[in-house]
Amino acid sequence: MTAPSPIIIAARSWIGTPYRHQASLQGVGCDCLGLIRGIWRDCLGPEPEAVPPYSADWSEPQGQEWLWHALMRHFHPPATDPQPGEVALLRMRDGAVAKHLGILSATAAGPTLIHAYCGHGVVESALGQAWQRRIAARFAFPERVR
Repeated sequence: MTAPSPIIIAARSWIGTPYRHQASLQGVGCDCLGLIRGIWRDCLGPEPEAVPPYSADWSEPQGQEWLWHALMRHFHPPATDPQPGEVALLRMRDGAVAKHLGILSATAAGPTLIHAYCGHGVVESALGQAWQRRIAARFAFPERVR
């Protein structure tokens, strides 16, 4: 197994951070978007745009893929095959908007997902079929700018 990328190292440093809706402060609290925002700041510098307030149901009532469009503005298309360090955008239910985020990774036991999960905080979960089938899109972080 190769050495983890700076993105994965940063993501793993957030493990144990409690879940807090709309938060983005390592060790204090974050949600799934806050985790991605924190990794961006850790690895790339200032965030590219301000994040407006959002509800826990995101854009479900409107059926809009707002998170997907924001990711398309600031991240790159992924490699053909899933790569550690990519951002995974997930649908929590079939037919729902994609509103959960995580970082693809791996351990000796297999593929994993580092994510902030309500009721659990930031964890590294096995990327089993239940999570894999929820992946709607993948994105690569831009090159390091610091």
